[in-house]
Amino acid sequence: MHNTRDYCKLHLVLWFKRSNYEDSPLHIIISLRLNNYKDQILAAKTMDELVALCKRRGFIYQSSEIYGGLQGLYDYGPLGVELKNNLKMTWWASMVYERDDIEGLDASILTHSDVLKHSGHEDTFTDPLIDCKSCGLRFRSDQIPEQCKDEELTEPRDFNLMFKTNVGPIDDGSSFAYLRPETAQQIFINFKNIVDSTSQSLPFGIAQIGKAFRNEITPRNFIFRVREFEQMELEFFVKPGTDEEWHKKWVDSRLEWWINQGISKNKIQLQTIEGEELSHYSKSTIDIMYKFPHGLEELEGIANRTDFDLGSHSKNQNEFNITSKVIENKASNAKLAIQDLDSKEWVIPYVIEPSAGVDRGVLAVLNEAFNIEKLPDGKERTVLSFPRHLSPIKAAVVPLKKNNNDIVEKAKEIKNRLQKCQLGRVVIENTGNIGKSYRKHDEVGTPLCITVDFDTLDKGTVTVRNRDTMKQDVIDQSKIVDYFTNYFKQ
Repeated sequence: MHNTRDYCKLHLVLWFKRSNYEDSPLHIIISLRLNNYKDQILAAKTMDELVALCKRRGFIYQSSEIYGGLQGLYDYGPLGVELKNNLKMTWWASMVYERDDIEGLDASILTHSDVLKHSGHEDTFTDPLIDCKSCGLRFRSDQIPEQCKDEELTEPRDFNLMFKTNVGPIDDGSSFAYLRPETAQQIFINFKNIVDSTSQSLPFGIAQIGKAFRNEITPRNFIFRVREFEQMELEFFVKPGTDEEWHKKWVDSRLEWWINQGISKNKIQLQTIEGEELSHYSKSTIDIMYKFPHGLEELEGIANRTDFDLGSHSKNQNEFNITSKVIENKASNAKLAIQDLDSKEWVIPYVIEPSAGVDRGVLAVLNEAFNIEKLPDGKERTVLSFPRHLSPIKAAVVPLKKNNNDIVEKAKEIKNRLQKCQLGRVVIENTGNIGKSYRKHDEVGTPLCITVDFDTLDKGTVTVRNRDTMKQDVIDQSKIVDYFTNYFKQ
């Protein structure tokens, strides 16, 4: 009979398996109760396959892996960085290039302590931490595994999630900054700079993509919850009284955007955050929930932050009709207000914030694209069916014979012509095995493979193979650039 400590740890292995906590130091042989937890282990299989593919094909690696890994940190490999950049650039284009009412920003990561004092982060950006005395592990109080709930637990204690660092040559605690826990605050403190340097008036927004850092108690589920991550955030400033209308517009807009990135509408739910779950600054928050491999979780949140943020960072707060509860700010030297062109009054705008995690977006896109298909000959192929604009590699040019100099040089020439279209990365796949090349590029999501063979030299034709249909078209190589560009414009 196993004692309580072993019993608790045994169940925790299964919980870690389900959570894909692959960088945990916990290694225990499971010999009991396996059948009772078969469903949980099978549910994690999809995530395991996804993680394995990401490592094998150069999408995502565990950070510092040669030294045992650093928990909650990941590195994006050659294909991962392309996928991630494509997702970010699609977001940026939809926010900044396709609209006239949004400006861009790229602010510093190191953040003045006063910024996070007046934003409320120093006092409220905490998670309740609980220790399980049976297994010796720590959890957020709302994430205690079932197997630990009946064990001896400590009382919850607040754990601040912000990373703090010394600034300057002397480390005496008097000069410090934080690694920003979100990109939003730098947008708010640059509000006046952007209003003064542009011709924007209400309503308008400021968009930013950048790194943020949170010292998570239990990072888990691959790149879903990590300690260093990227955010795509928009702060959209509106006239008080129009905020609810704009909130609904942005929920609808963001839902449509994710569907355009290949996310199945059937795997998305809208969840209204209520009660104690609602952030202190929010009047209303709606989360776009997605069915990740590990369960239904937040993909993006759209919050009505009212006038809390600009009101908190503004000087002379008593001059404005601030509706939110803010602490007195004697440190700020700027009024974060804008003139209402209709009433001519100076007002502190309300803010609608669509906030998405880049890494969660990448995980969702990978999950949607990942398929194992049965072929007519009974074999299987693994394919990442990315939307064309997100594919890390747009086309692979495949020489039929890797040791035939004429064919290889012609392939390089075609590759260079396609690369100049600037639609994304084009590569030479010079393995000498057409079948394996096709399967490799199915697995990494390349939409087009272009084979250069002896007919290319004799007749001037190339064979274009489509990832999704596996159909092959023979076309004149002089038309390949038009074929390529038209394909990605569809």
